[in-house]
Amino acid sequence: MTMAKATRSIDDQLAELQEDTGEQHVAVTFTLNAVTQTVLLPSRTLASDAIRHHLRQTGTHVGCEHGVCGACTVLLDGKPVRSCLVLAASLEGREVTTVEGLVEPDGTLHPVQQAFIDCHGLQCGFCTPGFVTTIAAFLEENDSPTREEATDAIAGNLCRCTGYQNIRAAVLRAAEIKRERSGEFPLGKDDESARASLDRKVRGTTNPVGGRAGRA
Repeated sequence: MTMAKATRSIDDQLAELQEDTGEQHVAVTFTLNAVTQTVLLPSRTLASDAIRHHLRQTGTHVGCEHGVCGACTVLLDGKPVRSCLVLAASLEGREVTTVEGLVEPDGTLHPVQQAFIDCHGLQCGFCTPGFVTTIAAFLEENDSPTREEATDAIAGNLCRCTGYQNIRAAVLRAAEIKRERSGEFPLGKDDESARASLDRKVRGTTNPVGGRAGRA
């Protein structure tokens, strides 16, 4: 239940919900994708359910519900967490970013989202939001990963399509986009041959369908 049209006090609403359902409810105020809002929820509600079912940010997928697969990963104060292992009540006063919240206000996709398109990393798409949020946080710590570091970055997320090659390529492509957007051209803006050589070195036999690697 959101508070957008609330005219009664929160305490009154909580008391009414408990009387109606016999279940304790809590009011939680937190920032979701840059919007601060208050929701009234059963105290047992998981963050993944609050985000997906109560606040309709359906990009957050729930897979194993045991914190193993990583599909429900969101950023909590900028750090990746399994939202199926977090109680919604613990989000009080904190900032949550889902895959929807990574898009820029002008509609520009986050480098990781663009890279997944460039490298055909989406596949069936179910695990994609968890990969995207995980990789986005990783690149904040390391914006020039090696192929091995890219592999380690996605090791905690499971893809049932088992197509990890393109997802790993997306990590490297996202780092490339991030650097390009910041104005960096470490090999020289026009040095296509040097860039192609680097692409072959870090991506091995991977053959993304788009992006600079696909054009090389």
